[in-house]
Amino acid sequence: MYRIKITVTFLKSYLISQTLKSQFLILLLIFVPGLIGVAHAHTVDAVGEYRVEIGWMNEPVVSGETNAIEFYVSPLTTCPEIPKPIKCAESQEFQNGIEGLKKTVKMQLIFKDENITLPLSPDHDVPGKYYAFVNPTVSGFYQANMLGQIDDTTISLSMHPPKVAERAYIEFPEPSDLTVTQMIDGHTALISDMSTLKESVSALEGMSSSVNAGYVGIFIGMIGIIIAVIALVRSKSKNV
Repeated sequence: MYRIKITVTFLKSYLISQTLKSQFLILLLIFVPGLIGVAHAHTVDAVGEYRVEIGWMNEPVVSGETNAIEFYVSPLTTCPEIPKPIKCAESQEFQNGIEGLKKTVKMQLIFKDENITLPLSPDHDVPGKYYAFVNPTVSGFYQANMLGQIDDTTISLSMHPPKVAERAYIEFPEPSDLTVTQMIDGHTALISDMSTLKESVSALEGMSSSVNAGYVGIFIGMIGIIIAVIALVRSKSKNV
């Protein structure tokens, strides 16, 4: 009977461990493709005989940070087994890039009702690779319209780079600017100091009959200077 209990316990432990392994493998199958997609978050399309690709230069891209949209142009190899041009382009890698498009192709970047036209700057080390520098100030999805000529082929193509995330996504532990809490704390401290000064002035006014008024004024001025210095020291200590 004792051996049977041991065997049952062993089987239960084995089944639990196998279940956990299965769940872990399922999670890997779910998340690993997503991570790969993030690492290579570029959009690919086809225009005539050319393969085009865009994506952010620095990822993850966040609002309020200077970045650039990379634009790649290369010849599109024919795919007899893949009838859709975009699928054919997605099955290929960027190679043998097309140069000389700085003056013939522009990027129109659109966010909701606003748009801006950006020039392309060629990458001097990678032929066929170009940059459109921009500082996306708002998080969300942007649309990039590629307009112009690639050799004799007209390009008028709407593409969508990955979403711009909110800057707070990467800020730690808090924004470097003066926070609202710091402003409230400083304001509260200043009110307290002013109340103390008011009490001191009231006391001095009661003494004015026996103390020279000139000395009273000098003393009040000194108190004001001391409070100003204390406020400055507090402000610096909170910003460090």
